[in-house]
Amino acid sequence: MDAGDVTCQYGHVDAFVFVSGRLCLDLAGTKLWRRGLRTELLNSPDDMRRWVRQAELLDDPGPVDARALERLRRLREAVYTLATSWPPSAHPEADVGEVLAEVNEAARLPLPKHQLEVSGHLTRTGGVDEVLGAVARDAVDLLSSAHFARMRECANPDCTRLFVDLSHSGARRWCGMAECGNKHKAASYRKRKKKQATVEAAV
Repeated sequence: MDAGDVTCQYGHVDAFVFVSGRLCLDLAGTKLWRRGLRTELLNSPDDMRRWVRQAELLDDPGPVDARALERLRRLREAVYTLATSWPPSAHPEADVGEVLAEVNEAARLPLPKHQLEVSGHLTRTGGVDEVLGAVARDAVDLLSSAHFARMRECANPDCTRLFVDLSHSGARRWCGMAECGNKHKAASYRKRKKKQATVEAAV
């Protein structure tokens, strides 16, 4: 963990949100507030297992140890660095060669195996390699697609969550209303009420 990071212990409460529109960006969002009090949501192998299941990557990720967690967090940071420094021609100050190689290497890993049963139930099997492969494959697909032009950072100045704006208007501002949009609306309301009270007091 980097110096300055804090951990976020949520117990059994669902701490993960999937609002980015892409798997790779949802993983990047498991580290919050990157410009300030960086908050880590993947603190343990159990957190990783929970994220994998909630992301609907695998039905059961199997054994997950500290090394597997470190591999996932390392890929997460490579994806975030690449997404915020892409394309290289627009960010000449960024040296993305190392992280690009890391993401490309992970993208060559196998993908989760999907099987449809007669009952209609879908099974998703695999292990750590399949998780990394799916995330990295999604990242290279995003960076090479037209959807990358619609990638945004949340308008909350403290929030560093990335998302792909697939709205018809292309005017989405927030990573999610529950996460940041409602907080902004509440803060704006309090500001208006305070201003109104000040004006009324001066009358």
